[in-house]
Amino acid sequence: MGFEGQNRRGLPRHVRVKLESALARAAQLALEEVGPETGVGGQCITMVLNYTFELLSDLERSKLDYDRLLPAMIQSAYLSSEGLEGGYFLGSIDQDVVEAPGKQFRWSSNSPTFGVVSGVAARPLVSTLGPLSRLIAHSVDNVRDPRIVAQTVDYLAGFVRTLMVQWRQNKLSEIDVAEEAEFLDAESREITLPALWKMLRNCLYSVVITLRAVLGRTINDPALAANSSAPYLSMQCLHILRNMYFISSRLGQNASSQQTFVLLAAIDILSQYPVLAENFLRSIKPSDIGQIPAHPVERCLDLFFLNVAEHFPLVISSETSEELLLSAAFPYLAAGANSLLLEIFEAAHSLVLVVFAIPHNSELATKHLPFYIENLFAVFPNNLSARQFRLAFKTVIQITAPPSPLANTQPLLPSILLEVVHDRALNASSTPLPPQGPNPDMSQSPPASEQAVLTLALLDSLSFLRVEDLKEWLPLAAQLINTISDRNMRHACIDRFWEALAGGEMDVDRSHCCVTWWSTEGGRELVLFGAETAENESDESGPYMSGAVGGVAPESKL
Repeated sequence: MGFEGQNRRGLPRHVRVKLESALARAAQLALEEVGPETGVGGQCITMVLNYTFELLSDLERSKLDYDRLLPAMIQSAYLSSEGLEGGYFLGSIDQDVVEAPGKQFRWSSNSPTFGVVSGVAARPLVSTLGPLSRLIAHSVDNVRDPRIVAQTVDYLAGFVRTLMVQWRQNKLSEIDVAEEAEFLDAESREITLPALWKMLRNCLYSVVITLRAVLGRTINDPALAANSSAPYLSMQCLHILRNMYFISSRLGQNASSQQTFVLLAAIDILSQYPVLAENFLRSIKPSDIGQIPAHPVERCLDLFFLNVAEHFPLVISSETSEELLLSAAFPYLAAGANSLLLEIFEAAHSLVLVVFAIPHNSELATKHLPFYIENLFAVFPNNLSARQFRLAFKTVIQITAPPSPLANTQPLLPSILLEVVHDRALNASSTPLPPQGPNPDMSQSPPASEQAVLTLALLDSLSFLRVEDLKEWLPLAAQLINTISDRNMRHACIDRFWEALAGGEMDVDRSHCCVTWWSTEGGRELVLFGAETAENESDESGPYMSGAVGGVAPESKL
């Protein structure tokens, strides 16, 4: 390492080759002496190879017995006293979390348990968990016995299960992320908790890197891809991600591309086995289905269920969708006003819309859609952002319009829903809505009133209507735009209208209808000049022929 580390070339080639060969030979001999319970020997081998593996040539790497090396590294990194101690270090924190003045919790940086956490983070196998996890992933790719890959997943599942249980028993887990500023003192927020979350984040990434290798091996290895292995490995991977969701939910769903790959790959594999997919959903369903749990960890698990479940309605029965998915989502639909439930609120809406959109769930959609529509209008704009409302309403129209099976039994439903939006827009407030949502980028959109948002929702839905319905709604939409008094909001609606007409959203027949209406049926004049014309008209105005004497006649000198 001293001569060759950090891309230094300080040794002659023949000396380097001898050293590489000797190191690989020594590691191999040591692995042959290590038993199933690796102990200190396995920890030493793991630490040495973790620091030197990148210096070995591919030839010397191929000489290692990965069937022995992989279990030794997993046990050393995650389960040993020189690694993460199986996750048990997390449970000891609770004894030093005390009440501080102002009804806050304090975890002091001078407490013994913070010293324990700092000591765990400083251990060689933990502080280099990133390179070590890549070495573990390389070993997963190169083991000869597929059963060792399954054993690796078992080890990881046990580790993260313990980690979750230890965190659940900690007083810190009772504080939601949005409540930390209120219930934690400054020292806990700025010193101790960031250090803990940094280590837990490293644990998450290391496990995800290993799972990525496991699923990659599952896809390419005939033994692991068999029906007797692949779905069960996928379920275990999803259970592991679920037990670590209290960490990953703080980072966001798209924080790690590898985590996204693991999640979607496991879901894709499990989707090929509908019976097992249903069993998996039953195993992770909310403990009190139909109720919103009070504990943040339980709500976090509910969020994972909602996010994962929306990938399975296509392969499970309508009865299961109603029993498990809709029952779990409905309690959250009216919870948008609670700042602690915003993310779960969006996930619940997304899951319900996915269930309704599946063709074989048309009867289910007919049964529950009225409740959903009523709830949708009840929570907007106070509990639902403009973006969420527009997306939800557009999806509902798409579900009820052709070629959806629901359109065969309820052909008038899209027009009825648009009529509801139209009437609400005529009487809606013209005051700009305040920005909503935790994402600041979404708050940078131009301000829009409730009236403007309802109008935009109607415009978003035009491309899904039948041609005969579209002919009816084009002039109504244009007239609705003209009722918006604010010039900027009205122009934003005009731009969206033009985008809907000419932006490629329409098919050939609908586009022909729009072109005809725009060019020969007064659509252009109604959209572009309708508002100005309406402002200048009086109650006594009527149709006059061109050149006739109008309101200026009394002042004329002729």
